[in-house]
Amino acid sequence: MLHRMFTAYGIVADQFNQRLSPLVTFTGFLVLHGLVTLGLAIDHVFYPALRRTKIKSPIVIVGNPRSGTTFLHRFMVANDLGAGMRIWKMLYPSPTLQVPLKPLLPLLEKISPARHHAHAAHETNLTAIETDDPSLLFRYFDGLFLYGFFYAWSKTESLDEFERHFVASAERDFNWYETLWRRNLVSEKRNRVVAKLFSLSLRLPQFLQRFPDAKVLYMVRDPLETVPSGLSLVTGVLDGRFGFWSLPVEQRQHFIENLYAALLRLSLRFHEDYTAGRIPSRNLYIVAFPRLMQQFDVVMEDILCFIDVDPTVEMQQQIRQIAEKQRTYRSGHEYDLACFGLTEERIRRDYAVIYDTFLQNAPTSVQKSTKAQQPYPA
Repeated sequence: MLHRMFTAYGIVADQFNQRLSPLVTFTGFLVLHGLVTLGLAIDHVFYPALRRTKIKSPIVIVGNPRSGTTFLHRFMVANDLGAGMRIWKMLYPSPTLQVPLKPLLPLLEKISPARHHAHAAHETNLTAIETDDPSLLFRYFDGLFLYGFFYAWSKTESLDEFERHFVASAERDFNWYETLWRRNLVSEKRNRVVAKLFSLSLRLPQFLQRFPDAKVLYMVRDPLETVPSGLSLVTGVLDGRFGFWSLPVEQRQHFIENLYAALLRLSLRFHEDYTAGRIPSRNLYIVAFPRLMQQFDVVMEDILCFIDVDPTVEMQQQIRQIAEKQRTYRSGHEYDLACFGLTEERIRRDYAVIYDTFLQNAPTSVQKSTKAQQPYPA
């Protein structure tokens, strides 16, 4: 962990010419790590229910960033289908620590990593339900967030090397997810997990070996929508923190190319495992984003059957209301591919197998221009 922090510090100092503020951040990270370790150790004293809490048939939403995963994730958590992770509970996963820290959330919000998030993408804060992926950054200073925000700047840390390390760390990371999820179930007084992990695209077969009863909902959406939106999300955070768009073009483009390659790798690795039959069909349901938006009620009926849930009358009514709303909703968000050095032709070529396998008959809202519109909230 210290080696990864040292590497990241060198990247920040070299790319953004900042040396003092990263030291403060990393010192705070080490303090947080020690505090959480202590809290985890004494949780069993104050929360004996942890010994009896098991992870049974977790629901896991997987898909590239901006593919509709947040929309589905928050809907499922809001309708009590399971417990999702809030950012502050990923930062402070010990229920023992959460008791004294909860009243301090308004103050902690001012120093939260979520404050740099671009709210035009979707609203988030310390109490928001979010992807579980940053929990690896918070605990081990590792994972896909480490690559996406730090290593993608490097000229020496390759994506191939990162993926090998990431796959090799699966047992450690899955142990941590179980530690995190068990405490969240106790804290939220729920009995089932609803997680969102886009990084599982790189190691889904290993995850299903560890959690063989997991129910995976894989979201697939037109890359002409997800790619520029995902790049905009990350560069927006970096712009808020470091002034990304004021950097030299060559420097920005080096980062964008590496991040684009990582997003592409997520899609292609899942496609490889899927087509090779390494993901059992009993564990997987493919959710096409256009169909989710246009036939939300039909897709949700399929999903509820897949995850073995009988909907209440209230849930059925809400599903019908959302279905009607989603069929008519349009967003004005636009993303200029040219500002990322991309073209529609390149994306279609790079993601050709994704189009052929999952999106051949799916309608698209993308106009044939350099701008890719994002028609629905994700």
